[in-house]
Amino acid sequence: MTIEQTGIGTTESTPVDGADVSAASSTRVVLDHIAASVPVIASLVDHGDHIAAWADDIAARLVAGRRLLAAGNGGSAAEAQHLTSELTGRFDGDRPAYSAISLHAETSAVTAIGNDYGFEQVFARQIRAHARAGDVVVLLSTSGKSPNLLAAAAAARDAGARSVAMTGALPNPLASAVDDVIAIDGPSANVQEAQLVLVHALCRAMEPVLRRGGTR
Repeated sequence: MTIEQTGIGTTESTPVDGADVSAASSTRVVLDHIAASVPVIASLVDHGDHIAAWADDIAARLVAGRRLLAAGNGGSAAEAQHLTSELTGRFDGDRPAYSAISLHAETSAVTAIGNDYGFEQVFARQIRAHARAGDVVVLLSTSGKSPNLLAAAAAARDAGARSVAMTGALPNPLASAVDDVIAIDGPSANVQEAQLVLVHALCRAMEPVLRRGGTR
């Protein structure tokens, strides 16, 4: 079923029965959310060359033995872990594993650092521990304002690692703190949905280089 076939954007009559009214209301919320996500995801087309450039750069670093570190909060943490799992596991077909760590998933480190140094440092201190010159740090945020991600960007710079961010609309502090950014305009939830598509597009574009690199 297409968006047009759902009747999104049209006026519908209100059912008489109370249960039908509730069901219709819930359906409208669902369809409105889907409709709102479509243009945000479609806006990734405008970033196609940028995403491809990221893929070429990150894949080359991984093949050369560098590491990818990723971080985010909440839903963005889940997407960071999605990215790293595609690299240590596989995205599309068999190939060698590559080093990729989601910093939020180190639960003992996160809680220890948060307890001793404050939540703002939970990613930055891990970057200082793990990152080396030439590594890449990927930071995901819909707001671009999280203090722990800003601290992570500073730690990446100090370590000589390249930092890139996926954020919501510009301007935002994180976009100014990293080496490069892909910023998506839209409501927070829809931006996060688009970022998952971005992650998959990035992984798919990296696959040919990652496969060739593993055969050397």
